[in-house]
Amino acid sequence: MQRILGLVRRCVEDYNMIEAGEHIAVGVSGGKDSMLTLAALARLREFYPKPFTLTAITLEMGFPGMDFTPVAEYCETLRVSYVRIEAPVYEVVFQERQEKNPCSLCAKFRRGALNTAMVERGIRKIALGHHYDDAVETLLMNLLFEGRIGCFQPVTYLDRMDVTQIRPLLYVEEKEVANAVSRLQLPTVENTCPADGGTRREEIKQLLQTLEKQYPGLRTKLFGAIRRYPLYGWDTETMQR
Repeated sequence: MQRILGLVRRCVEDYNMIEAGEHIAVGVSGGKDSMLTLAALARLREFYPKPFTLTAITLEMGFPGMDFTPVAEYCETLRVSYVRIEAPVYEVVFQERQEKNPCSLCAKFRRGALNTAMVERGIRKIALGHHYDDAVETLLMNLLFEGRIGCFQPVTYLDRMDVTQIRPLLYVEEKEVANAVSRLQLPTVENTCPADGGTRREEIKQLLQTLEKQYPGLRTKLFGAIRRYPLYGWDTETMQR
């Protein structure tokens, strides 16, 4: 956890993610990325020079077999308030509309429900669990499928909702996330979404694994390119002003 905390704190400070006195939501899906984000921010809260409070928010989307009771119990041990919102994503996307490409619509549902839940509680900032590998994969997805060079930003302001998204796990590689979750014995909830494992992101993940066998260090070079270019929102000097 010390290494994870070091990377998270450096990312938070590089992009000025947290201001003193802020109330920050953590989007908790129950997966390893969101659970480590929650655990790291809860630990950071104990010593960070800018005091802040946390609330964990889970969207219960109706997928069968997903039980968030262990997450609720873990939030109690962290002294973090936990909000569970029911959103009929499974019913609408998979049963009623039977979408062939459900991920885009599902993402819109999630964003809308999360933002509404935050605003209703007076929270204007949310921490998401995107990590190092997510950034590299997103860069390649945009390049290969859309013909553009782009990636999500470490800090994203959504002016329509007056909500800011932060991604404090960006300096942490996926293998480090998995290792930390295992060693810390964090509770996770198995994703039972019918589309899980069959997405374009999964295709890119497999492609990267293949390319790295021939070109070692490829992820590091691509992540470095995002920061050195820099892509919009990735200039640390601008964010620190």
